[in-house]
Amino acid sequence: MRSALALARSRRLPLSRDQLILLMVATNELFRAVDIYLAHSISGGMVPYEWIPIMFGPVASAALLVAGLIAIRNRPSATAVANVVCGLSIVVGLLGAFFHWRRAILPFGPAGEQVTVSLLVWAPPVLAPLMFCLAGVLGFLAAWVEEPSGSGRLRLPGGTSLQAPLTKTRAYQLFVGLGILATLISSVLDHARTNFENPWLWIPTATGIFATFVAVALSTIPKPTRSDLMTYVAAMLVLILVGVVGAALHIQADLTGRSLFVPERFIRGAPFLAPLLFSNMGVLGLTTLLGAGEFLLPHPRK
Repeated sequence: MRSALALARSRRLPLSRDQLILLMVATNELFRAVDIYLAHSISGGMVPYEWIPIMFGPVASAALLVAGLIAIRNRPSATAVANVVCGLSIVVGLLGAFFHWRRAILPFGPAGEQVTVSLLVWAPPVLAPLMFCLAGVLGFLAAWVEEPSGSGRLRLPGGTSLQAPLTKTRAYQLFVGLGILATLISSVLDHARTNFENPWLWIPTATGIFATFVAVALSTIPKPTRSDLMTYVAAMLVLILVGVVGAALHIQADLTGRSLFVPERFIRGAPFLAPLLFSNMGVLGLTTLLGAGEFLLPHPRK
């Protein structure tokens, strides 16, 4: 682990941390649209508003990639484009969470039965649309310049600035922790449909709890030690591994007994893209460790 960190510090990356995170946000917008299309296809017929995130994802992804190209010559214009896209992403996420929540409750049901665990388990995933909000917030952080690096002072459009309570690095790690938490809760609700009869289902639950705690805890430490960073790296690597293994198991469950591909099973069966959200958050978490300005891993305090 130490040698890997030393090697990483000795090499410069072709993209800055903010550029890498913006690229990941663009990729997430696209894959979220694909995942939502598969999920919404279960009903057999989508109502008009269900197409909003499906259409928005590819458009947002393309716009952010264009903004990245514009940033090479004109950072203010690129920031303006990214701000619009990220703002819309937050709106789409909030609307989706509202629509899902509305289908998960019984507002006119008997007292004490309007909101129940059973309803939340079998309803559309309430927290899933909030991943659009997470992408929007991370996009904002990536688009805004921190001057000086590590100060938490963000340069906003129009020449104004904002003194954030956390440095950009710690803010990234905080929102990574919140993203892991949302993924964890969605996973628990999804697996609760099987009553956790398979003991292996507890692995992503335990991993998600641990990674959430580690990421949020690291965001509260102004000067993390080497052991703090090692724990964080280990948590993110385990998160990536659990996501990949989970996706493989979901695909295996969706295949027929003769390993034949049946599209209907992939639409209505175990969501094969869902476990990769753990891997996604793990990669994003590791990306936050890159140096803010020099494109290198920072040297931790011993």
